[in-house]
Amino acid sequence: MPVNPQIAEGDTSLAERVKHAILRWIRARVKDALFFVVLPSAYRKASRQPISPGKVLFLENKESELPESFQVMWSRLSDMSGLTLEFVSLGETRVRLRRYYQNCIAFAKNVATAQYVFLNDASSVVSCLPLRPETKVVQLWHGCGAFKKWGMSTADLIFGGSREEILRHPFYKNLSLVTVSSPEVVWAYEEAMVLQDEPGVVQPTGVSRTDVFFDDEYLAASRSKIQQLVPAAIEKKVIVYAPTFRGRVAQAEGPNALDLAKMKAFLGDSHVLLIKHHPFVKNRPAVPEECADFAFDVSDKAGINELLCGADLVISDYSSLVFEYSLFERPMIFFACDREDYADWRGFYYEYEELAPGPICETTEEVIEQIRLADDSFDSSRVKAFRAKFMSSCDGHATDRIIETVFRGDEAA
Repeated sequence: MPVNPQIAEGDTSLAERVKHAILRWIRARVKDALFFVVLPSAYRKASRQPISPGKVLFLENKESELPESFQVMWSRLSDMSGLTLEFVSLGETRVRLRRYYQNCIAFAKNVATAQYVFLNDASSVVSCLPLRPETKVVQLWHGCGAFKKWGMSTADLIFGGSREEILRHPFYKNLSLVTVSSPEVVWAYEEAMVLQDEPGVVQPTGVSRTDVFFDDEYLAASRSKIQQLVPAAIEKKVIVYAPTFRGRVAQAEGPNALDLAKMKAFLGDSHVLLIKHHPFVKNRPAVPEECADFAFDVSDKAGINELLCGADLVISDYSSLVFEYSLFERPMIFFACDREDYADWRGFYYEYEELAPGPICETTEEVIEQIRLADDSFDSSRVKAFRAKFMSSCDGHATDRIIETVFRGDEAA
């Protein structure tokens, strides 16, 4: 009997939907078992041992090396007596799922005897543990200010999970201190981390990683590194293009709307363009061969802190790096050709047009024109006001204040 192709196609589609639904159910049950049973049980067993005085863990979810958000604090604590520092990477999205689960279990056992834990991102692992009160958990976070929404602020938006799921598997429990860049943004972090009922946890101490921007030696070394990577940067002005990612974290994509060939045609004699994609973006848009002497993808060659130090102008879109860059009071351009879609997808804490301390562009031609204007006559007043509002606690001494807050009264200090 002949089979109707449309029916067969419909059956296949239904089978695929059923298959994906079953896989989602299985993954959800495994996740429940890990965070409700396996990790808490491993922690309880290991916590029969006493706390190791001065034991400090730095937990990174994904990357294998110490990230910039930890480096200043790590360096300072390394010079303090009575502390033992350990960097732990869970390898999320970098290792196989089974290995990731094994890493989580090993961390749960390890943290059971830690006196201090430093985080730089959301942590469902730390949040699920029945943490003993002797352990202090400090969320240094990886950005400044409050730009695009995240955490509970994205609940029920396209980007975020459901409110029920976020509460079921929280990311921001057991926190002793959350450090932010100014009093202005305390409310946003409390909302995103569901900490409205825990006053005093979010504090405007300043953000540790920003201390390097006040270090003359670091500034000089960063500029030197950029010039070694791109010798043309010695004679030409440096534009850093650092967009945030699009889509969900696991399938993050980098935007590809900026016409590099057109930028080279108008700016190539006087500028170089350094491109820094978000770390989540693995398949990055390629630089056209004809632009290889003008545009350089340095995503794997330089940290964002180093690039900001050497940039004469930054182009971004919705990235929080503009808060850090405001410390230099240099020109910023916002290339936001998809901002309405992005607002629907993820949302902003402030009205985008009011927040951006620089011109908003939707085409490459507009970006080129604004670069030329910035070269000729840059008015820093908007950037200075932006800095005063969102970065007032970042003055080169944030790490001092965090250490004083965390270690005050402890013998290890």
